[in-house]
Amino acid sequence: MPEGTSRKPLVVGLTGGIGSGKSAVANAFAAAGIDVTDTDALAHALSAPGERGYAAILAEFGPEFRQTDGTIDRAALRRRVFADSAARARLEAILHPLIRYAAQHEVAGWTSPYGLLVVPLLLERGGPSGVDRVLVVDCPEDEQVRRVMARSGLAEAEVRAIMATQLSRGDRLARADDTLDNTGPLSAIVPQVAALDRRYRALASAKVDAPGAPLSRGDE
Repeated sequence: MPEGTSRKPLVVGLTGGIGSGKSAVANAFAAAGIDVTDTDALAHALSAPGERGYAAILAEFGPEFRQTDGTIDRAALRRRVFADSAARARLEAILHPLIRYAAQHEVAGWTSPYGLLVVPLLLERGGPSGVDRVLVVDCPEDEQVRRVMARSGLAEAEVRAIMATQLSRGDRLARADDTLDNTGPLSAIVPQVAALDRRYRALASAKVDAPGAPLSRGDE
């Protein structure tokens, strides 16, 4: 690469329905030395006390969403926005520009051969702009419900209401470049991540070797 030019990393967009196991998969990639930018983690950080998102959320939705320790009552806010599409749009208008800026800053600092951009609603947001590959973490819908109920205490109806705001499993899989089956135990993730890691490293190398030729999402 000529001196003075910047390396643009291969960006793999990781997505999947609620409860599919995106965090476990992202952790497996991180254990392999891959940089990971998680937009959910950024949203949490940006809505912490003292951050821009925190003040904007309370100004928009009211002080009743502030807990006694000063933090945002995320469970109450989640219930509100998933029951009211207009409220969800207002929350997204506050957080999405902040998340986008923070994610771009993190991606610019990646040092691994490629990186993982974790975006739960990547395919629901008008397409994977800025992403070279779309990796979908998949499991049956009943398993999604079971996992979310176990970790969050939500009722089945609440979980399914959240799922109803996301793409169907079939639509998500149809738009994937790559898939990872997370139906089984956590140990089953590791060999799949290893295989994908080899593929992405090869694609990243090809991208560096031919910087003037953008990588197609269909290239193998």
